Amino acid sequence: MVFFVLLNVHDEATFVWHMKIAFSVFIVAVLTDMLDGYLARAWKVESAFGRVVDPFVDKLLICGAFIFFSSNDFINVAVKMREYPDTVRASFNVTGVHPWMTVVIVAREFLVTSIRGLAESRGIDFRADWAGKIKMTIQSVAVAAILLDVALVSKVAWVHQIRDYAIWITVVITVLSATTYVMRARKVMAA
Repeated sequence: MVFFVLLNVHDEATFVWHMKIAFSVFIVAVLTDMLDGYLARAWKVESAFGRVVDPFVDKLLICGAFIFFSSNDFINVAVKMREYPDTVRASFNVTGVHPWMTVVIVAREFLVTSIRGLAESRGIDFRADWAGKIKMTIQSVAVAAILLDVALVSKVAWVHQIRDYAIWITVVITVLSATTYVMRARKVMAA
């Protein structure tokens, strides 16, 4: 929740500072999530509760971040704090995330959660597959790159380019990941 409080800043004077802290909080959240999953598998203490809560927290973190990044309120604060002419401000998207991209990401999560819920209700273990893990990694890189780019006020060209590539790769991987889950669900439900 601290992450979203930081993203909800509406003060131009503290915006960059908030984004730097949000970047740090996000990195800590992702690393502890990875460590938690690794330790649960290594120590063989995976549970049904963990299989539900861990993906929920992942979805909340990623979808929430993309919702903020495509929000006009978030973008307007970031643009106002910079010295752009009014003509540039009208068309400038400081995060690189468009609302349709967020819809794709959120729709995929609803779809996979629904499929997983149906499978689990029938007693079928439907944990994340390789595509889901790659998707989460790419999405995490995209969120981190967006936060870093905004915190650096887009002054570092290579960070800005990584941000743009990461966003588009995220959209493509998100769609491909949904496809692999649907195909897997068809096989599992048919059997």
